[in-house]
Amino acid sequence: MRRRDFITVLGCAAAMWPLGALAQQPAMPVIAYLDSQSPGTFTDLVLHSLRRGLKETGYVDGENVTIEYHYAENQLDRLPELAANLVRRGVAVIVTAGPPATLAAKAATTTIPIVFGVGDDPVKIGLVASLNRPGANLTGINFLSRELGAKRLALLREMVPTANRIAMLVDPTFPLTEALLQDIATAAPTMGLQIQVLNVSSSSEINAAFASFVRERPDALYVGISPFLSNRRVQLVHLATRHAIPTLYGGRQFTEAGGLMSYGPNLVDAYRQTGVYAGRILKGAKPADLPVVQSTMFELVINAETVRMLGLTVPPALLARADEVID
Repeated sequence: MRRRDFITVLGCAAAMWPLGALAQQPAMPVIAYLDSQSPGTFTDLVLHSLRRGLKETGYVDGENVTIEYHYAENQLDRLPELAANLVRRGVAVIVTAGPPATLAAKAATTTIPIVFGVGDDPVKIGLVASLNRPGANLTGINFLSRELGAKRLALLREMVPTANRIAMLVDPTFPLTEALLQDIATAAPTMGLQIQVLNVSSSSEINAAFASFVRERPDALYVGISPFLSNRRVQLVHLATRHAIPTLYGGRQFTEAGGLMSYGPNLVDAYRQTGVYAGRILKGAKPADLPVVQSTMFELVINAETVRMLGLTVPPALLARADEVID
C-alpha cells in the first residue's frame, strides 16, 4: 500500500471512531413527571423546584438526565394509559403530582421507582406501608393538607373578625374533602361560626354557588383544596372579587391570581425534595429505604391590592405572620 493511501485510510478510520464510540455511549436516564392537571404558571414553578432538587444531587436536565413532562389535562381517565406508556418505555424514575397520578403510576408498575407529592396521608390511601419504611417502589413528600382545615378557618376569622357566617366551596370528588369537612365541623363551633357547605365539581356549579351568595350573602368564603379547584382559580378569584367576598384559599397560586389570602404548604420546597429523592434513586438508593418526608414549611400569603379593594384592614398580628405580601 502506498504511503498516501495508508494515511487516507488511517484518517478515515480516525474520523469514524468518535461516531462509533458515541453510538455506544449509554443513553441519559429519563425522569418522567406525571400530573393530572394542565401545564401552567404554577406547574412551571413546581417543575423549577424539581430541577433544583435534582441539581443538588448532581443531575442537570439535558446534561446527564432527561426530564419529560406528561399531563392528563384534567382528564383523570387518561392517567392509566399515560402511566402504562412510561412503563413500556422503561423510564428510570416517575415523579407524580397528587393522588390520581400517583395511584395510576402505582397500578402500572411494581419495579420502576415512583417519587410522589401528595396532600393525603400516603399510608391511609395505600401508597406506602409506613412513613419511615415505605416498602415497595414508592416514596415521596406528604404536604399535610388535610391537617390545615381548622388553621385556615382561624386565619380567615382573624382577617374578618366580624364574620359569623362562612360559606365553603368544596369538591365532593376529591378524596380529602370528607376529612376537611370533619375538621371544619369540629372547629367551627369553638369559634362561634356557622358553616354553609356548597359542593362544586364543574364551572357551572361554581357560577351557581356565587349566584346564591347574592341572596344569602355570607360574611366570608373558604375555598377547599382539590386539583379541580386549583385549575379553576382564575374563575374563583374573579367571582370572589366581583361579589366582594373576603376569601381564603389553600395555596399561593390563588393569591398570585388576585385572591385575598392563602395558607398552605410551601410546594416549592416540597417539590425540591422530590427532585432530591429522584437524584438519590438515580445514584442507587431504593425507594423502600427513603422515608416519606412530611412538609414542615407552610406559607401565609396576603394580596395587599385585594385587601384595599375590599376595604379591609389586616390586623397587625396577622400581617406580622405573613410570609409574603403581594402588592
